[in-house]
Amino acid sequence: MWDNMKRTVFFISDGTGITAEALGNALLSQFEGMEFNRVLLPYIDTIDKARSTLEKIHTAKNQDGVRPIIFDTIVNKEIREYIRTGDGFPIDIFETFLSPLEQELGHSSSYSVGKSHSIDEENRYKGRIDAVHFAMDNDDGARTKNYDKADIILIGVSRCGKTPTCIYMALQYGLCAANYPLTEEDMRDGMIGLPKFLEANKNKLFGLTIDAENLSNIRNERRANSRYASLAQCEMEVDMVEELFVRMNIPYINSTYFSIEEISAKILDITGIERKN
Repeated sequence: MWDNMKRTVFFISDGTGITAEALGNALLSQFEGMEFNRVLLPYIDTIDKARSTLEKIHTAKNQDGVRPIIFDTIVNKEIREYIRTGDGFPIDIFETFLSPLEQELGHSSSYSVGKSHSIDEENRYKGRIDAVHFAMDNDDGARTKNYDKADIILIGVSRCGKTPTCIYMALQYGLCAANYPLTEEDMRDGMIGLPKFLEANKNKLFGLTIDAENLSNIRNERRANSRYASLAQCEMEVDMVEELFVRMNIPYINSTYFSIEEISAKILDITGIERKN
């Protein structure tokens, strides 16, 4: 019925809204072909803010011609009930999941705002921040002397997704991830080889490859009409690194059609590396 209609979706919370947004988007991803106008409303922690929120919900309903979807993680009962008086279709994430858990565990929830993204566990939080700093300091082979401290080292051609994947694994999993771009300068006897500092850490290496045409499009956004971005150059580099991965028995995946989240999860699954937080 709504296949060609763009539906507004609100993610509302009296905290950051990260949980509501993450779970809500996971559910919405199952409805292929539908378009959603996503609106994040964090820190709705007073009745005045809730009143302003209801006005936005009412406006969205009038514009769309159908009530908006509302994912909320509002802890304050008064504010939560007030939001429900609006014109939206409410999905209370805490109520949906916490009530059954309370029954199963025989223990009441604390219903604390922002608990899932707080820094109560200081060591875990510091570990993630340190890992992010490591990923940034060891990006694109900047400090190869630190590779002995890395949990994993991503290698592949330039612009295949190594840097964002390293930062995501650091922030999400607390892993110290470095990366190194393989180029023509690493060629030996007509084929690409591993620099000595990578050979010394071969057990930490994981390769990323990418479809050459997609790589060319990405590089053209950065250096249009250059040799670096040409399809011929991209095909040559991709062929070289894939041959290296096979020859050196380095595990690898093609990153072309996967998100950073999917790439990271696949890396952990293939390598067996355990997250640190």
